[in-house]
Amino acid sequence: MTELKVEVEPGVVGFDAARLARIDSHFARYVDDGRLPGWLILVSRGGKIAYLGKRGYRDLESGAPVEWDTLFRIYSMTKPVTAVAAMMLYEEGAFELKDPVSRFVPAFAGTRVYRGGSALKPVTEPLREPIRIWHLLTHTAGLTYGFHHAHPVDALYRAAGFEWGPPDGMDLAACCEVWARLPLLFQPGAEWNYSVASDVLGRVIEVVSGQSLDRFFVERIFQPLDMRDTRFWVNEEDAGRLAAFYAPHPETLRAARNDAMDRVARQRPACCLGGDGLVSTAADYHRFTQMLSRGGELDGVRLLSNRTLRYMTRNHLPGGADLETFGRPLFAETTFDGVGFGLGFSVTLNPVANKVLASPGEFAWGGAASTAFWVDPAEDITALLFTQLFPSSTHLLRPQLRQLVYQALVD
Repeated sequence: MTELKVEVEPGVVGFDAARLARIDSHFARYVDDGRLPGWLILVSRGGKIAYLGKRGYRDLESGAPVEWDTLFRIYSMTKPVTAVAAMMLYEEGAFELKDPVSRFVPAFAGTRVYRGGSALKPVTEPLREPIRIWHLLTHTAGLTYGFHHAHPVDALYRAAGFEWGPPDGMDLAACCEVWARLPLLFQPGAEWNYSVASDVLGRVIEVVSGQSLDRFFVERIFQPLDMRDTRFWVNEEDAGRLAAFYAPHPETLRAARNDAMDRVARQRPACCLGGDGLVSTAADYHRFTQMLSRGGELDGVRLLSNRTLRYMTRNHLPGGADLETFGRPLFAETTFDGVGFGLGFSVTLNPVANKVLASPGEFAWGGAASTAFWVDPAEDITALLFTQLFPSSTHLLRPQLRQLVYQALVD
């Protein structure tokens, strides 16, 4: 495992150490009053770790503390890994961004679009244009998630067995066959909606590469970046390092163990999804964010061209719109005001509209168990937040961490 330690004094890279320590005191309250089981936070600048903090427990019931090598389910922080994998293949000429998805998953040639009616009797129309690869990367394909509970098509996903994950025993190819038969919420490219698009992209990666998604990740990303602890399941040897899974008690909001969700990642899944499912450590994901921060290269290993990465982290929504304007007002691992979307990442366009200290051009994403990361190219900052509380909308952890990081920046 990559050793995790503070690598530079905060003052050397422009942080006020006393102000940076406010992260400890603020987030300690979440553990002290029981709202979080435990947490681990990492902040780097100029490629050097300037702040590391941890508090609380990876397992409240046993009293096992959060350690530097604790394993966390990162859920949708899998999506940026999938986007990087796809763009690596793009750089090899495997596809073009305008290519129809049906070239790789033929079932999507016959997908139809919801026009009206109910979940029991939907009225649909044909596609006006095919779902394209760039629609998957930008969540503008018209796909959805069953857990949204906001539209008849969401209900159709749940009826097919898709709410928080695929039905038992179904692999990624089979999932895509089902999703292709369900109607889209809207015509491809017309709106933004958080969805299984990254999962479908994962299947495209499998078809193009001839490898399973988990094998592609290991051989092309995790091994080259020395991310030894990042995978889709935890083996018996490392099971004790995996943080237990919690959700807020409906009355007290104190973290309460969720045994059903705690089973996730404790055995090899039948379906390795492009949209969620990875388990990782702070040290591993820090290496991934450092690769992103350095323009696609880390320690002599280059996964992407710096031009490709800059292209991915631009706003790709039509007309330069933000998610508030172009997206559906549903759950996503980002806020919507002043935030656009690139190829696999949210992109801050206007920090004033977003009402959080940040820099234009910052790109980020998070996971359903309240994990998060961001990369700020303007200030050369990366930050990571790890905990295990579901859902990630329970507390305003992410904006609070941002304000605490940037208030400590004084150069």
